[in-house]
Amino acid sequence: MQPLLDGRVTIAGVELDCHVQYPTQTFARAFSEAPADISELSASSYVMQVARGQCAYVALPAFVSRAFRHGGFYVRTDAGIASPKDLEGKRVGVPEYQMTMALWARGLLADDFGVDPDTLRYRTGGTNEPGRKERLALKLPAHMDVAPIAEDKTLNELLVSGELDAVIAPSPPSAFTDGDHTVARLFDDPKAAERDYYRRTGIFPIMHMIGIRRSLADAHPGLALAVYEAFCEARRIAMDELQATATASANRIHLPWLATEWEETRALMGGDFWPYGVSANSADLDALCRYSLAQHLAPKEIRPERLFHPDTLD
Repeated sequence: MQPLLDGRVTIAGVELDCHVQYPTQTFARAFSEAPADISELSASSYVMQVARGQCAYVALPAFVSRAFRHGGFYVRTDAGIASPKDLEGKRVGVPEYQMTMALWARGLLADDFGVDPDTLRYRTGGTNEPGRKERLALKLPAHMDVAPIAEDKTLNELLVSGELDAVIAPSPPSAFTDGDHTVARLFDDPKAAERDYYRRTGIFPIMHMIGIRRSLADAHPGLALAVYEAFCEARRIAMDELQATATASANRIHLPWLATEWEETRALMGGDFWPYGVSANSADLDALCRYSLAQHLAPKEIRPERLFHPDTLD
């Protein structure tokens, strides 16, 4: 997205006024006030709102954030959790039940390990900072045990105290980063697990996409496609810059094995390992929509093509 922010990529007839925020700030407003004409969107929350018929935005298939999530499972070493199946019935903290990271995490638990995600006892709140809340109201079945923690508490605190057995989160609990021996990752080698997952599924989980205000796109035919093409051009520049960095004669950043990592990623995922577009991401989008329905977030089935502006359907 940097080439759009610094002006190297422009959109004819459009003057961009860009504001950079943390996703938690952006998403909370995008799905309530919708203040921006173009906004980064949580994939999970967007599917929910489309299924509810309530979204002010229509998405473009520019997937500006993606991440594998096997590394996001943290467990107490004394909680009797030796395998993913052992999470059933346990008290599990998650920043928001609806967040995209948690949706993908529950999906892989169900698909790959036979876990029934409905049996986890979810507690929601900030991982290392208190006060986080669900950005959209949940409409879950009565058998689900999902409740917020106290507003002055964090998931990390409750994990350390033993009030939680595990945490599923995109950022690690500080106890883990501080080397607390009572907290460990569920997957000993998450990179190996994630590479195996990609080999089997072809999925590189989509976290965020771009939305344009629906009324604006309707009022200006061709605008949605022009914006999408600008994001595609910015992505091309970013991919070229990464290649230049990885193949340079001297390190440009402080990671000693960046070149090796780039080579290994291309060997596994191909040269275009961060694709935009609907057809190139069909496996990811099918899973995203399927999980949203199965996890009681979307009230009805949504096909991937319904998520995106028709001009951008390849």
